[in-house]
Amino acid sequence: MTGLKFYKSSHIDKLISKRKGEEKFGEKLQFVASLEELKNHEAKYVLLGIPEDIGVRANFGKPGTSRAWKTALSSLVNIQVNRFNDPENLVLLGEVDCTELMKKASFIDESDPNYHAKLGDLVKQIDQLVSEIIEKIVAVGKTPIIIGGGHNNAYGNIKGSAKALKKPLNVLNIDAHTDLRQLEHRHSGNGFSYAIEGQYLNKYSVFGLHKNYTPEYIFKGMEASPNMNFKLREDLSEEPGNISDHFQQMFHGINDSPFGFELDCDAIADFPSSAKSPSGFNVDQVRNFIRLVSKDENCCYFHICEAAPDEDNSGWVGKALSYFISDFIRS
Repeated sequence: MTGLKFYKSSHIDKLISKRKGEEKFGEKLQFVASLEELKNHEAKYVLLGIPEDIGVRANFGKPGTSRAWKTALSSLVNIQVNRFNDPENLVLLGEVDCTELMKKASFIDESDPNYHAKLGDLVKQIDQLVSEIIEKIVAVGKTPIIIGGGHNNAYGNIKGSAKALKKPLNVLNIDAHTDLRQLEHRHSGNGFSYAIEGQYLNKYSVFGLHKNYTPEYIFKGMEASPNMNFKLREDLSEEPGNISDHFQQMFHGINDSPFGFELDCDAIADFPSSAKSPSGFNVDQVRNFIRLVSKDENCCYFHICEAAPDEDNSGWVGKALSYFISDFIRS
């Protein structure tokens, strides 16, 4: 398929630190040479990377999310195969090929008054690639796990899943932001707005929303809609012992039909991300949320986005992302 780079074992062999007497996750991962092969594959989960940060830059954000995919993969392939970790239930599909689009983005002059709009045109091309791939994965009954890039890719995930299921999707988003900005050029801050506009999104719930970074028009719009719900991080801080209960309550409001699960790393305190914040959930709380959601058969995809590692913290970020992935597939 054009736009999809399929992986095989040679793509990850150099990433695996092999050790006598041990089996590493990457040594037992499953691969396919085409999307058609997924239909008859026994694995339930399909891992896909999107190495881009065009959507983040189009949203006036800091680049770096393009590095999350390789960082996560380098850590994941080195976790242990044991009674808790079963790589045979996961197909390592590959990555959305963003190479040429990233090059085109790098050639756009930042002083160009249409700089962000031109990046938005490239985001639309990524939207199309992602939605087509996700549609094919979901249509054969598999659950994609999507890593990397900006939250702009939520739109492709939702659109592709909705088209595969032939009905609008519910979404639960752990996020400091709603990403419901106006329908201007495409970027990482309006993926859910476009999903609503395209009638691909039904119920939408945001858990951990920050007061300081949500425009008033978005608060009013969410409160006026019977299909939207949010829980503020500040309110959750007042009842730290009940955070899990509040999460389950919100989760049960959207899991009555197929839903997508979004995790924006901006919602995690001090996590290296495109909009890093000193306030948010801790990694163990997020792992608990993931375990709760992963048990539900109506969950049709899991998207982890906005992680932005650098040379100093790539090991830490990689471990965190590999925890999130392995927690999800243990269901």
